Amino acid sequence: MATKRGGYILNSFYINGRWKKASSSADKMSIINPASINGIGSVALGSIADVDDAVRAARVAFQEFQGSTKNERLGYLENILTVYKSRYEEFVEAICLEMGSPVTLSREAQAYTAIEHLESTIAALEKFELREEYDGYHLKYEPVGVCGLITPWNWPISQLVAKIAPAIAAGCTMVVKPSEFSPLSAQLFAEVVDEANLPAGLFNLVYGDGKEVGPAISHHPQIDMLSFTGSTRAGKAVAQAAAIGVKRVCLELGGKSPMILTEGIDLESVVPECVWLCMENTGQSCNAGTRLLVPESLHDEVVEIAKKVAESYVIGDPFDEATQLGPLANRAQFEKVRSILENAETEGIKPVTGGSGPVPGCNSGYFVKPTIFSGLTKNATIANEEIFGPLLAVMPYTELDEAVEIANQTQYGLSAYIYTQDDSIAENLSQRLRCGMVHINGAPLVAEAPFGGYKQSGNGREWGLFGLQEFIEVKAIMS
Repeated sequence: MATKRGGYILNSFYINGRWKKASSSADKMSIINPASINGIGSVALGSIADVDDAVRAARVAFQEFQGSTKNERLGYLENILTVYKSRYEEFVEAICLEMGSPVTLSREAQAYTAIEHLESTIAALEKFELREEYDGYHLKYEPVGVCGLITPWNWPISQLVAKIAPAIAAGCTMVVKPSEFSPLSAQLFAEVVDEANLPAGLFNLVYGDGKEVGPAISHHPQIDMLSFTGSTRAGKAVAQAAAIGVKRVCLELGGKSPMILTEGIDLESVVPECVWLCMENTGQSCNAGTRLLVPESLHDEVVEIAKKVAESYVIGDPFDEATQLGPLANRAQFEKVRSILENAETEGIKPVTGGSGPVPGCNSGYFVKPTIFSGLTKNATIANEEIFGPLLAVMPYTELDEAVEIANQTQYGLSAYIYTQDDSIAENLSQRLRCGMVHINGAPLVAEAPFGGYKQSGNGREWGLFGLQEFIEVKAIMS
């Protein structure tokens, strides 16, 4: 797929080590640049028959690949990493085009996380022993089998590689369905796999939507495991479909992550960081900090700083190096966020900045103003539902027990962010928050640490050793 700004015709699926052209009757979906709302190409949507072909290829390939050595798997991963790096700028441009991610974010985070996932998986596999000896028995760690991998549009290449790399490391084969809204980076990755000379049938890619291809993968009797990243609603449907075959399921779903500020911190440095934790990627991250919990006495000062920060962001063309916030990634998400903003205003909940109006200077595209609501109560819809847009809810609390109660009250439990000068408070809050990840005083994500959440944020973990273990079966052999 040559690097360009339009004219992409994705009419083939990658099955059994070769490109298979979609049937002439296959539905086509336009690929839309969300910054301009112009069509930049089309993608053919697969069918149940295409999924069957991909699963058949993966099942045949598994018979041999399950017996591959650790060194062979490491070699394949290192080949992928080498080829990926050689085509890095193509991925940066593809992500800018397909979802409107600003070029700086695409280069420094969106595309770069794939390198982190590959490197951390390689490091985990190097240390992982496929056999362990015990008194009277030994354990073998074997691949779970053929895996269905369904990935989202918001971090398209990151989530793709976060599943593919550990699956290969474990000795699994796979059928991948990327989001139909962000197929360009997936197409590029299939080309990377092809160039890396993996065994035929190990990696298979079928484009499709959530109405036909998604359920076909979830239901398929020859798929042993499903790894899905997306909305909680869709994750429930995947899990229900997989339950019929008692498949292993790994779900990485939604979030409504709290950021808890405590007395004595430097608001001028911390509040801008918190606003960015919400607004980065135009708010389209499952682990975004979307609720800012602040001591009641500091509420007004926090809101004033947050307002200035939100109003300072440069919004516009994703290919402009100065742009900080791009558009929402697709029409459905744009309409959802605009509807939430309009309903809030109808109900008398007025933002201190932002809102549902047009973004100055952005005459086309799915752009939304960075928006901040203040003084929200714990029962407000905006304070509880995942919005997946640049909307920050500032919520006052009177004591830390109340902050913990507010933080834990939603159905989600993915991430939490704590800012405090007191180590004992940090430790106490970390233990009491019902979530899979806690960041203290701005600590970033670590590629080797497990990524995942509690409650309806999903089950299972991704990244590093924990991501590898999701694709492993344990066999006990007594002797």
